[in-house]
Amino acid sequence: MDTEYESFICRDCNGNTLISIEKIDESTISQNPLLTHCLAIVKIGDDFLFGWNKWRNRYEIFGGCIEEGESPQACIVRECNEELGIASGDIRYLGAMKFLLMPDYFSERQRIEYGGLYGISLPDCSPEELSGQIKDREEIGNLAFYSKIKGNKPIAQIDEKLLDYVRRFIV
Repeated sequence: MDTEYESFICRDCNGNTLISIEKIDESTISQNPLLTHCLAIVKIGDDFLFGWNKWRNRYEIFGGCIEEGESPQACIVRECNEELGIASGDIRYLGAMKFLLMPDYFSERQRIEYGGLYGISLPDCSPEELSGQIKDREEIGNLAFYSKIKGNKPIAQIDEKLLDYVRRFIV
């Protein structure tokens, strides 16, 4: 598979490439066999929440793999419950992300995958308040607002590009 694209949004230090964010209807993307995961940008007040991923040693947005028989929205609700301890919020589907992913613990080969992108708005609270609710403590460490970590903590490059995109939709 060719790893070079004439146009793409972002390539991270591992070679993973966010090729595009596409306006594909949620019910249509649900049927795509290349849909493997969902991600969410979480907004609280005027800021955005990131979680410290202990395995990758960087701040990231929230999400994970779709389980068998699970809808994309059910996936993001489950993942946010595990990673943030939240059971609800204003959840909005924003589109489908198309990636070229490098070999990793999910696959020994390069591959194209799609992910559902969601925006979630939560009532005002602090990262410290939410930290006490985290269920998946093996993966997620502390939580922080983007404004506090930008420029002084490691943040997933692709996630920052997704945040730039989502800021236009989450008011």
